[in-house]
Amino acid sequence: MHAKDSNPPDGGYGWVVVVSAFMVMGLTAAVLKTFGLFFVEIQEHFDELASTTSWITALTIAIFHLGAPVASSLCARYTHRAVVITGGLLAFLGMALGFIGLNMLWMYATTGFLQGLGISFSWTPAISIVSHYFSKKRALANAIASAGECAFAFTFGPFFQWLISQYGWKGALLIIGGIQLNICVCGALMRPLASSCLLEASHSEIETPPGNGASRIDKEDKSPITHKTFNWMLVRRPEFVLYAIFGILAAMSFFVPPLFLVPLSHSLGIDESWTASLLSILAMVDFAGRLLCGCYANLHVTKTVHLLTMTIMLISTSLMLLPLANNYLSLAIFTGFYGFFFGTTVAIHITVLADVVGMPDFDSALGLFMLIRSTGGFLGPPLAGLIVDMAGDYRAGFYMAGATLVLSAGFLITLDQLQQRKERGNQTNTKAEKSTLPCPSLHLLKLQ
Repeated sequence: MHAKDSNPPDGGYGWVVVVSAFMVMGLTAAVLKTFGLFFVEIQEHFDELASTTSWITALTIAIFHLGAPVASSLCARYTHRAVVITGGLLAFLGMALGFIGLNMLWMYATTGFLQGLGISFSWTPAISIVSHYFSKKRALANAIASAGECAFAFTFGPFFQWLISQYGWKGALLIIGGIQLNICVCGALMRPLASSCLLEASHSEIETPPGNGASRIDKEDKSPITHKTFNWMLVRRPEFVLYAIFGILAAMSFFVPPLFLVPLSHSLGIDESWTASLLSILAMVDFAGRLLCGCYANLHVTKTVHLLTMTIMLISTSLMLLPLANNYLSLAIFTGFYGFFFGTTVAIHITVLADVVGMPDFDSALGLFMLIRSTGGFLGPPLAGLIVDMAGDYRAGFYMAGATLVLSAGFLITLDQLQQRKERGNQTNTKAEKSTLPCPSLHLLKLQ
């Protein structure tokens, strides 16, 4: 186990890492969220069907998730800093080459594949290194870092729209690619914890035979920052499997409300200008939820898995109530509740993953979790669309999302029970070991 895992600084330079991660979240996830503004422009330019054009975003999302294990593996082999910088360069290339705009296949390869890989290589190690720098304040640090997505998404919408109107969609892509080069700057600030070198040096010192001081010093000088390998065997651990199933079910639900919120408001006869404001409300309360939940979790009043279970149940309740809205005000209120509790969930679900697997396996767990969770993201919207088509009402999609979240909470409860059972078993074993230790006074009496 690295020193960075057992004794992280919990502050100091760690806050520079958090700010860097905040920026990376904004320059990756927020760009992905607002890329829909280019949809119509690209579709009209190439005179393609909507389904054909939508594959650009679909491919970006797919590569973002599929690349997560690769990014985690590279972090284990090299450093988080190196992988984030590589991701920034890939993201820039995806947008800059998309500027050429040869044909739709070219767009798939650039703004789809390269941009998705760049986002994956930037987002995964950025969120991972924050957890390495913090222990007691990990929930707060993760919440602040993840809030970058909301803050940037709120401003990127009108900014990207202005760029398109001024420079066209191709010029806008090139400018956004240039802005994404700042990911490299953020990555450069994510320096590895020097304490990991010290611990590895101490390990080599223990393993080196006495009297071989020169060899020992040589090992200290050549100690790498990281030497871990990607742990695929996590899929055999029941705790990780339960949490991964929770992730699949949660992802099936999380992608549904933003998809059907606008159509639902239209079906209620709400004006388009008011409908657009719902998305702004969603972003603002999401931001507030992340920060407030991070601050609360930092107090360590409630166990993180219990807090996550509560937020999931509150999201499901808000989704069940949302279809009851019959005007703009009620829809805005229920949307606010959903967005706030969604933010609280996003703020701590990575912290819970770290608690479940432990920091030595966290990088591997994050990559695998992202990969497994992606199946829920792909299955959720089509399944909800099918249910909406069958019911002939957009409300059915929200009921489906709420019910799926209730089911996911069941796996969190099962996970908590399993962890408690293991803790009780470990305590019993420790007591048994202590009771079987020989009494020192009796041992001395026998020697006499």
